[in-house]
Amino acid sequence: QCKWSRKGFIRTRWCITDCAFDLVNIHLFHDASNLIAWETSPSVYSGIRHKALGYVLDRIIDQRFEKVSYFVFGDFNFRLDAKAVVETLCAKATMQTIRAADTNEVVKLIFRESDNDRKVMLQLEKKLFDYFNQDVFRDNNGTALLEFDRELSVFKDRLYELDISFPPSYPYSEDSSQGKQYMNTRCPAWCDRILMSHSAKELILKVKNDEKIVIYDHIGPNVCMGDHKPVFLSFRIAAGAGKPIANVHKCCVVQ
Repeated sequence: QCKWSRKGFIRTRWCITDCAFDLVNIHLFHDASNLIAWETSPSVYSGIRHKALGYVLDRIIDQRFEKVSYFVFGDFNFRLDAKAVVETLCAKATMQTIRAADTNEVVKLIFRESDNDRKVMLQLEKKLFDYFNQDVFRDNNGTALLEFDRELSVFKDRLYELDISFPPSYPYSEDSSQGKQYMNTRCPAWCDRILMSHSAKELILKVKNDEKIVIYDHIGPNVCMGDHKPVFLSFRIAAGAGKPIANVHKCCVVQ
């Protein structure tokens, strides 16, 4: 369940207003089992994504091509720290463990309130994350849970991200009438992101007034967009910022 899969990345180089920069579309590995993700903090899946993203970043800054600013975007499959989230959401609950009769393998965890008629708060299975109150992931765009979004912290010296002000982008219901509802398959998380090198911040035009020209947000908050809500970054490129385009033709060398 922890093997590397078909995920990958594609890198392109662009020149706009005399600026050269790389756009890297990426898809990292998912969590195969909620139960395994819950076992350790950080999870084993987090470690696999860490290695994969590190590999991609090393490829971006290798010596074959001129170094330019870059943006990395796509489905990183970043997940909240499952163990920490469950311990917080179910801090006053008691846990019941259900095992398979033939293998004794844990197949389900049930967290119940200690009082209140032992109401079920959370049911956790390999592909089930059924929390009784989804509002916690939607209220104030779920920002109370951002403290558990920790996977990017490993790369803080290499990558920069604007502040997140939108709710977790996955996993949304694919029922066309349930545009704001999450599926009970995974813990909602900010899987879809737009990251950049620290030098790429120079490409974002900053003006003296308070006009909001940099927008980092999601698309279709109230309508069905599939299990992921697309995320976008909108900004103006500052003419002359970043690297000149003199040697940009090098990116056309076939690898």
